[in-house]
Formats: sequence, structure tokens, C-alpha cells
Amino acid sequence: MTPTPTNVQSLANFAWSIAELLRGDFKQSEYGKVVLPFVVMRRLDALLEPTKEAVLAAAAGLPEDIDEETRRMILLGAVEGGVKVYNTSRFTFAKIRQQDAEQLHANLVDYISGFSPDVQDAFLEKFLITDQLKRLKDAGLLWKVFERFTDPQIDLHPSKVSNLEMGYLFEELIRRFSEISNETAGEHFTPREVIRLITDLLVEPDKDKLNQPGVIRQVYDPACGTGGMLALTEEALRDINDNIQVELYGQELNGESFAICRSDMLVTGHDPDQIAYGNTLTQDAHPTRKFHYMISNPPYGVDWKKYKEPIVKEAEDLGYEGRFGAGTPRVSDGQLLFLQHMISKMREDEAGSRIGIVMNGSPLFTGGAGSGESEIRRWMLENDWVEAIIALPTDLFYNTGIQTYVWLLSNRKAAQRRGKVQLIDASGERFWKPMRKSLGSKRREIPDEAREAILELYSAFDKAGPGVSKVFDTEAFGYREIRVERPLKLNFQASEERIARLDLEKPFNRLEDSEQAAIKAALGSMADTLWKDRKAFEKALKQALKAADVKLAAPIKKAVMNAVSERDEEAAVCLDPKGNPEPDTDLRDTELVPLGVDWEAYVAEEVTPFVPDAWVDTTVRDPKDGEVGRVGYEINFNRYFYQYVPPRPLEEIDAELKALESEIAGLLKEVAA
Repeated sequence: MTPTPTNVQSLANFAWSIAELLRGDFKQSEYGKVVLPFVVMRRLDALLEPTKEAVLAAAAGLPEDIDEETRRMILLGAVEGGVKVYNTSRFTFAKIRQQDAEQLHANLVDYISGFSPDVQDAFLEKFLITDQLKRLKDAGLLWKVFERFTDPQIDLHPSKVSNLEMGYLFEELIRRFSEISNETAGEHFTPREVIRLITDLLVEPDKDKLNQPGVIRQVYDPACGTGGMLALTEEALRDINDNIQVELYGQELNGESFAICRSDMLVTGHDPDQIAYGNTLTQDAHPTRKFHYMISNPPYGVDWKKYKEPIVKEAEDLGYEGRFGAGTPRVSDGQLLFLQHMISKMREDEAGSRIGIVMNGSPLFTGGAGSGESEIRRWMLENDWVEAIIALPTDLFYNTGIQTYVWLLSNRKAAQRRGKVQLIDASGERFWKPMRKSLGSKRREIPDEAREAILELYSAFDKAGPGVSKVFDTEAFGYREIRVERPLKLNFQASEERIARLDLEKPFNRLEDSEQAAIKAALGSMADTLWKDRKAFEKALKQALKAADVKLAAPIKKAVMNAVSERDEEAAVCLDPKGNPEPDTDLRDTELVPLGVDWEAYVAEEVTPFVPDAWVDTTVRDPKDGEVGRVGYEINFNRYFYQYVPPRPLEEIDAELKALESEIAGLLKEVAA
């Protein structure tokens, strides 16, 4: 069922009008804690009312010594439509409204207590509904709020408001509440057209397999929010095969979002126990599960420092047997942790797994060779899991206007995609249209025709036009970072200015004043000569010190050499004790040699002609393959899709400036007049 924007918007406006009743007695950041659980209750009430009497009759006939699981199964059997929730309270919203207003608080508590245990947990532990009911009662607002929710015109029965529309409603409310309280709950918020694009890309290669009888597919979102991504993935699968059995799994850290998602699972007949509460990165709630499809929009740039200890411990203790063996990114951004977690849940059977995840630009290129981010990219690309990356338009998301990218991964790539990665630049004007009215930072949307165009580019693979779709070997994103050294060349002079620099050397400052004076006096005897050979200077220094009867410890000698030396391209190369050129750390540089290119040939062509005395430090090697240079990987969209735009002709710019000058002069005359 396609959502009706007018229906969703009118429901959101209705709920918002209730939030306005709370002004003054509740903080803006608390509006959602009242409105959201009431929306869920009203939805469940509408769903359960037709079978209320049957459930009460079933409950009355249960023996006292029945075990909890049997009791649950019998009561659920009395509910129509396979809905996995029941309520044994004698009340419904309609009956509560008929009661004395003075009993409203007690009746609502009784009503909530009648829900099945999993729903009670959502209301009591995640929504903290009893606290909100008491606050509403004390503020004299409970009846006003309840009365508005029982308005007969507000019918949230699934026949009137689809599950998809409820998802829109929940996320629109969360967005509004987050916006007015300056919170970032929208960080796990994904526009529906972006989710539809990802789900289309996920299922496209599997259409023939999915359109078979008896197909079962498991779908997982490790940061599921209110469940929007799970719901739309199921919808995409059912569009292909209406009889497919879809099992939804997820985990969510935000209590309210978790409660909403779990409630939706109950309403739609899914197992609510497959939606877990908690931190996915530190407490994997589905440790033994593998999934056919995984989809997620993890929070961007969220600090994971407070969770660092267990994550790093898992990486160190379990390595590739755990989830984070490839490496850990910087603590300021955990997106690649979520992606590694999802990869760990890929199935190894014939069906394999497909992953769709939307992230910002950081996972593409942050971190140089050897960094956690680069090693994670290396692991994914060398295992040939990355299938395609699609750059999306900016200003798509409710809480940020930044550029985002959809990554597609699979451990069962089609034959023509093996060893390849497809990049699609769908950020241009042909792939978006402006919204009539902005929603937070969301000013653009991807229309259906643009979504279909992206899907066509993806399906065409290497036959797509080269303008916005390009295919690369996985090795094309890799490089070797080699260290290039240049020789140290110094001159030496015991001038007054250079001797004064000794006062800045810590080892020298620790000496007694008399010792300092003796050293300076010995150096002063050498003031007239400029040495361009370190060995010759050291010989002269030794003689001067011997004549002054001064002995230098190694740290003091080093301080003296530092103070009286300066870099000089005309000086002789400084040699180490083995007679090899000593590198100048200030001139040290690195070169990024593409993988597959011989580094010696590269240096001969790109380095030696410009700095003939440079050499490569061959002791710097990659810890994995042992070859010279550290291996790194990055994916730079701008490099592959950059289009040069020539500057305007100078004559045109000059004419424009003259026109502006004339306009300004005219305005000044008007002011003076």
C-alpha cells in the first residue's frame, strides 16, 4: 500500500496539537515521551478491540497453575490476524472514556498492566509511561490528552492507517520532537526514498531466486531505529513474491525507537523477540545468527570512546574470529564498526548475503596506509565483498546536508562483478528534485524516475555510460606508501649566534654554570671557521675541547652539534657509523605507488629525475605481505568523477565588473542627491 502523504501529515499534525497541550508543564525535549506511547497504545487498542471479548473469555477459562508460555499461546490464539500481542484488561480506550474522569489514571494503569509481558516492558521500561501518567495527572492534563486520543475521528486501525503509514508517522513525530529540543535523534533517520533505493539494489540480483515457492529470507538491521528499513525491505521482497516468508531481526539502542519498532513487530505479526534492545557493538543480541539481507543507516561521526574497551578487547582477543579483526577506526566515528559487524553475519551457504548500508564520506578515504580505516577497506576489497558504491545527492537527510554514499556488499557476487567495484555518481541534478517544503535539513528528494535510473545504471554494470558509472578492479584503490629519504647536509660554525642556541638545549641547561662557560669558551676558539663536512668539524671540536681540558658526555655533544649546525645544500653528506648517508628527517617524504606498479621503476621515473640524491627506505615494509612500503586503500570519488570547468574569459569578467562599477556610481549619485 502506498502511503498517503495527506493522511500521514494530518495524523502528525493531530499528534503535534496534543504536544502543544504540554507546553509549560513539560520541557520540549519531553513531548515525545508522552505523545509516542499514547500513539502506540491507540494503535494497539484499535487492533485488539474486535477480539477483546474473545481474549477475556480465554483468560477467564485458564487454570491457575498454567505455565506462562502456554498461557501466552492460548491468549494469542484468541487474537485475530496472527498479531502477537494481547490485552487481558477489561478496559478499552472507549470503555475508559465512559468511566469517571477521577478514575482515569487508575484505569489506564490497569489497561497497560493487561498487555502481554513484552508490550508491558516497552511501555514501562522504555517509554516509562507510568511516570508520564503521574506527571500528566498532577498537572491536570491527563484527561485532556486522553480525550484527544480517543477522538472517534482518529482511527489508527490497520485498515485505515497502514503499517507503512504508521512508520512514516512515528519518524515524522520523532523528527519534529528532536528538532524543537535540538537533539540528534534524527541521526538514525533515513528518508523513505533512500531506503527504497537501497532495498531495490539489494534484491535486484536475486529476483529469480526469490520468485520461487517456499522461499524464506532473514533480514537484519543492527541500528534499526523505529524499523523503517526492515519494513521496506520486507515490502520489496513481497513485491517480488507475495508468498515469501520474511523474518525480521534488529537491535536498537534508543529506548523509545526500540519500543516503537517492537510494537510494530507485534502489530504486523512478526516475532518481537527478534528485535533486541542494547548496544550492537558491545552486546551483540544475535551472536549466532546469519542473515540473507542486511540493511542499515548507522549514526555518522558518533564517538564510541566510552565503548572502546570491550570493542578493542574483542578485536585483540578474537582477531578475524570476532567482528573487528580487520581493525578499528578512530574513536570519533564508528560507522566502519557497524559494517564489520554486518560482514561477520554473512551466510556461507549457496544463497550468501547482501548488505546495503548508507554512510557519509569518511569511510571512503579517512586514514592513511596502516590506519584502522585503511586496513578495514583493504580487508573488504581484498576479500572482494564490495560490489558497488553510489554517491547520493546532498541535502537528503533530515538532520544533515552532507554527502552520503550507499555501499553494496555481497559474498556471492555475479561472475562479471568478481574482482570489480562499480562506482556510481548519482549526486547530480538529474537524480534529485527540490522539495516543496524543507523538512529540517532535508531540501531534496530522489524521485521515482531517478531511483529507477540509478537501478538501471547498477544493472547495466560495465555497459553503463562512462559519465556517472565507472567500473574498477579492486586493486585500483590500493597503493604502497613508500618512505623516500634525502641525505642530511650540514655546515658547522661556532659563531656567537649559534653558541647562544646552546641555552635552548635542555641537556646543556642542566650543567653547572662553570661547565657551561668552559664549553662556550672552547667553542669560541673555533669561531673563525665554517666547516661543510661534519667529520672534519668533529675532529676540530675534539682538539679544541682537549686544549681547554673539557670533556663532553654524549647528550651534551649532541646538544652542541645541534646548536652550531645549519642545513646547507652545498655541504657534504653526513654519514652514519657504517658509512651510509644519514637521512634528513625534515626532508623525509612519502610516495603513493599504485598497487601493481613496480616501486623501483616508479621512483626512477617520478622521483629520481627531480631529486637525484633521494633513496627509498626499504626497511619500511608492510606487516602483512612483507614487501617494501605499507599498503593502503582509499576510494576517492572526486578523483574518478571530477569534471574540469574552465574559468570564464577575462573579457567577460572585466565587462561584468565595469557594469557593477557603473551601477554603484549611479546609486551613490542618488544618495548624494
